[in-house]
Amino acid sequence: MLLLRRALPPSTAYTTATRRLRVPSRISTLPHPHRLATTSSTTSIDPGFVPRPSDAQRKTIYALSTPPGKAGIAVVRISGPEVLQVWKHIVRRAEPEPWRMERCKIMHPTGGNMLDDGLAVYFKGPKSFTTEDVLELHIHSGRAIIASVLGALSHLPFCRPAEPGEFTRRAFLGGRLDLPQVEGLKDLIDAETEGQRRLALEAAGGAVSARFEDLRTGIIRCLAKIEALIDFSEGEDIEDGVYEDARNDATTLLATIRSYLGDNRRGEILRSGVHLTIFGPPNAGKSSLLNFLAQREAAIVTPVPGTTRDILELSLDIGGIPVIISDTAGLRPTDDLVEQIGVERARKAIQAADIALCVVSCEDTDATRSLPSAVADLVTERTFVLFNKSDLRPDASDNEPNNNNGTPTHWWTTSLKTGEGTAEFLTGFAQALKTRFDLDLDQDSPHTPLITHARHRVHLESAAGFIEAFLETTAEDVVIGAEELRYAAQAVGKVTGRIDVEDILDSLFRDFCIGK
Repeated sequence: MLLLRRALPPSTAYTTATRRLRVPSRISTLPHPHRLATTSSTTSIDPGFVPRPSDAQRKTIYALSTPPGKAGIAVVRISGPEVLQVWKHIVRRAEPEPWRMERCKIMHPTGGNMLDDGLAVYFKGPKSFTTEDVLELHIHSGRAIIASVLGALSHLPFCRPAEPGEFTRRAFLGGRLDLPQVEGLKDLIDAETEGQRRLALEAAGGAVSARFEDLRTGIIRCLAKIEALIDFSEGEDIEDGVYEDARNDATTLLATIRSYLGDNRRGEILRSGVHLTIFGPPNAGKSSLLNFLAQREAAIVTPVPGTTRDILELSLDIGGIPVIISDTAGLRPTDDLVEQIGVERARKAIQAADIALCVVSCEDTDATRSLPSAVADLVTERTFVLFNKSDLRPDASDNEPNNNNGTPTHWWTTSLKTGEGTAEFLTGFAQALKTRFDLDLDQDSPHTPLITHARHRVHLESAAGFIEAFLETTAEDVVIGAEELRYAAQAVGKVTGRIDVEDILDSLFRDFCIGK
């Protein structure tokens, strides 16, 4: 028997051993293509069984790239080295012509039945979004059709569903996008106002990256001058004044960085929204104002003082600027424990807001428009004032209000009940927001904010610190000065993703939607 086993060819011996292998019957629940032959109590592995590749081995990814739901068209995107194989199994036509949309029948790769009559376009790498071969299937956007096409792709053993943001991550790794462009692309998808759209479009187009790269290049030039002093001895032909030129250039660069950092967070505010808190005495019309701005009954309005007790937030578009509005409890002394908590929360919200809008009833003011004592101490240079219920006091003075502390304010007079003055208020308030945050959204402004994310600010602050440290060194400490400049260049490089970005990649791309 031993001699017989030795005489068997290796492949035969392997097949014999494989056929004798017994595994628990629960494995029989594994789907195609694991090709398991099942008995009542055990399962034998088919001798022709080929293990399905792992996710790490399957480099071709697919996902729905349009929002799910009923619509005219849905786009399924496939990217990776096996895209032409997907075309062969799904479209079943001759090799496609790149960048040409073709009408085709979408077929099931194993069943052979038609799934939909749609369009397909093939993008040949590296001239594609991901820099890989990409196939897009444009199908009808019905739930059953989308599910059938995605299910058909799952039957291809070399394909797998894409992770969130994986298409964009491949574009980044392929050099198609840098980090500010990736962030701009996500912000462009999420943009809800005209200001957000313009800001995101500039970042996605590479304009922001170019400004950061100019800054980094300037630091590297300073570093090159300092390293020239280190690498060459005094006997070499080095021009006089190289060290002074490097210091002058570094001083200019530091001033540029400080100007970017001193933008009052304009870019971050425009991207995430201006936080506006509405406050004032009870029954002044705060909730009515919120409903007017939202154009719906977002807040409960009653003649009973103290109706609003907690903070109600809404996100609105005012003049192209995203505004997150918080309606707060009326400010007054009260013995009601719940209302006291609401008043305290209102005070904290006012202090934390970017700007505040104080709503006062014309009934509660005298001829000098003095603000009630309950709100006067909360009015600052960040506060606007709206005198509401002008219909109850037609003789209300148009004199500038006295807020008891001499702080200048923007103010308007309206009647939210009759609509009198509301158009002027909306126009003036939108313009006041643009002026407050220096946002010119009516034309292409050369002063578009550079910093739109917190990490940009962190890295620029770090670069400024290193340049300041360089300027504190002397000519005798050029080695230390060069190291400070090197750190500064690396800090700016982290913004665009040129170096040391592995620690932020996962957190950045996982916020993307599936299929992008």
